[in-house]
Amino acid sequence: MIRRLPSTDPLRPGRLLRLRGAVDRIFTGLASGSILLIALALVVVLAPMLWRGATAVLFRGTVEFRLMQMQKFGRGNRADLAVELVQVAEVRQPVYGMLDRFSRGIATDDMEEEARRLYREFGKQLDRRDTPAQERTELRSLAKHLRDDFTEAVESTDKAAAREALGRVLRHADDPRLTGTVAEGFFRMARDYGHIVDTVDLSRRAEYAKALGEVRDAIQALFGPRPGGPRPPLVMDQYGATRWDMAEKQLARLLTAEKWVEVQPGQPLQRVEVPREREFAGTDLAPLFPLMRERAADMLRPQMTLYWQYFLDDSLSGHYFGGVGPEILGTLLITILAILFALPLGVVSAAYLVECAGDGRAVRLIRTCINALAGVPSIVFGLFGLAFFVIFLLPKFGLPQGSSILAGGLTLGLLVLPIIIRASEEAIRSVPPTYKEAALALGASRLRCFVTVMLPAALPGILTGVILSVSRAAGETAPILFTAAVAIGSTAWPPWSAVTKPTCTLAYSSYHIAVGDRLAALVPHNQYGMVMTLILLVLILNVAAILVRSRVAMRLRGQ
Repeated sequence: MIRRLPSTDPLRPGRLLRLRGAVDRIFTGLASGSILLIALALVVVLAPMLWRGATAVLFRGTVEFRLMQMQKFGRGNRADLAVELVQVAEVRQPVYGMLDRFSRGIATDDMEEEARRLYREFGKQLDRRDTPAQERTELRSLAKHLRDDFTEAVESTDKAAAREALGRVLRHADDPRLTGTVAEGFFRMARDYGHIVDTVDLSRRAEYAKALGEVRDAIQALFGPRPGGPRPPLVMDQYGATRWDMAEKQLARLLTAEKWVEVQPGQPLQRVEVPREREFAGTDLAPLFPLMRERAADMLRPQMTLYWQYFLDDSLSGHYFGGVGPEILGTLLITILAILFALPLGVVSAAYLVECAGDGRAVRLIRTCINALAGVPSIVFGLFGLAFFVIFLLPKFGLPQGSSILAGGLTLGLLVLPIIIRASEEAIRSVPPTYKEAALALGASRLRCFVTVMLPAALPGILTGVILSVSRAAGETAPILFTAAVAIGSTAWPPWSAVTKPTCTLAYSSYHIAVGDRLAALVPHNQYGMVMTLILLVLILNVAAILVRSRVAMRLRGQ
């Protein structure tokens, strides 16, 4: 009979198993919590960008947006838009009428020029009538006094003096010698300006002129250029607020004025918002602001718009209008070119390091250099690409010296090459050695063994490196800053015809908007829309690569 010796372990086997199970559950919970924490962090970071970026596609578009789409892209129903524009013009007409009436008393230079023109035209009219010399001299002198008195009234900031000068003008309104002549324009202008004198504080004319300029700018930002006026050269100035959210900002700018006032003596000035209605109280312009507040929607007619063409359209006026079609195409071309360059080179390099190089000092030095390249700042790759590809190598093959998709793709390929080499090397090392031993035992050469056995088995791991490389290549800005990128571009077709030309990308265009002169503040929806598009594009490319990797792994497992 065999006698069992007493165990020296203080923990019984059952308690040890329970402890091990508890530790496993703790580490499993920590791992699951880490995954959830990473997912939550991604949601916190990406959700606001995606939410704001969606406003570039889904928003309340105004009649100005539909007009811009029709004129620049040929979209929409021309007949319905024409009817809508006529209806909108009828609602907007009172706004322009109020501006014209009020500006007559503020823009004194125009009135003075009109008075001088009337004086010249009156002299020409007397010449055409063959007026006797003495009568002509008297009438010219009278017209001169009318011009000077009206000019004195216009230039005066004292209401009493202005009324007195206007009275001297109107005193001659019944003179039969002036009936039916252009000199009657002096009396019309005097009556109109008399109403202005009664309603406007002439001592505040400079203040009114500044505020009127701000009101005009806000009106033009809302409605675009005035009908019948000159067409601005810039596309962004040819239309009013194309989105209701932009219109609301301009409406707030129109209805309120920011002023810096001294609240307490000796304290810094504080910014306060003063209603424009109070600023222009008692003038002909005061009814404009309640009208705009109540009828702004009728003047712009916002409608819910799904602008899916945002992903296809060219940008206009520095990304102020239009979409990101050229940016998407440029990002895809430059990313695919980078992967096509880096993937074969990276896999061959990894195969050499694993299968042929051994583990000598030179190989360790090569691996150290690869790891060092993975940590080099991307701007250094950009400068290298400029010096080597743009200036030196590509012109040797007869290509034009300058930025191009080819130069940018090759530069990005060098940037992601260390990632692909390290991922491919680890994937090849992870293949069980029995695969190689069985192939060699069946008489296969080392090359055939690697190509037909080792490489397919390592393909899922290699594709993991490709996924990481795609994400980095698509989002890089610094390397293509010197080698491939331009701020504005158009969609080229077929795409491969543009390989030797520069391109715009989503990452670089987002950077360009951010550093542009006030552009990011004017079109934040386009900036977020580009970021959203870049995120979606990278996700789509990653999902496609993951599906390919899963399919390859399933085939390797015989499923």
